[in-house]
Amino acid sequence: MKTRYLLFCFALIAAACASTAYFWPQLPESVPIHWDASGAVNGYGPRAVLWLLGPGMMAMVAWLGALMPGISPRRFEIDGFESTYYYVSGVVVCLLAYVYALTLAATLHVPVPMGRAIPAGIFMLLVLAGNPLGKVRRNFFMGVRTPWTLASERVWYATHRLAARLMVASGVLGLCAVWLGAPTWALLALMLAWAPLAVVYSLLLYKRLPHQIGE
Repeated sequence: MKTRYLLFCFALIAAACASTAYFWPQLPESVPIHWDASGAVNGYGPRAVLWLLGPGMMAMVAWLGALMPGISPRRFEIDGFESTYYYVSGVVVCLLAYVYALTLAATLHVPVPMGRAIPAGIFMLLVLAGNPLGKVRRNFFMGVRTPWTLASERVWYATHRLAARLMVASGVLGLCAVWLGAPTWALLALMLAWAPLAVVYSLLLYKRLPHQIGE
């Protein structure tokens, strides 16, 4: 699975490099690199920075995804959910590729509604990454890693089953909100609301199961 993950990431990075090289003569010396919540450009940089924001960032995240399993502490390895781990890691690299494609398009003066397109990508990430979240076992790199989920395997599994449903629901509702033209604050609320709910749930469940501490 790791080999397929690396090959997939390499293909995305190679596509990003090829696109950048192909359009390089058409790129202005100063390119947009940051947008505010409404989608208006509020930051520029030299065009060379695109190599870092696109292929560079993708390569770094892909490398970290491959590196972290090898440094997991004992009893917290990714054995048993390796395919899920690399799937989610690949989805994150896909999101970076999507954002870079939007950035490159905007740099080439293609009208891109960044205030909607980027939230849509994040909501799709929630759907794709949330769907298999219940299969993730205790580890230090992926999932809802609170002191209470790490202390109790039962709390971990229950929290991640809930978090999976919350993430998918947030993603689906968020995509609908983007399509309906919801305000930025509503989109942000849908992006983030699932996380504190999962954290609070893990604490409450842990408190109800004091005898499970250290399992």
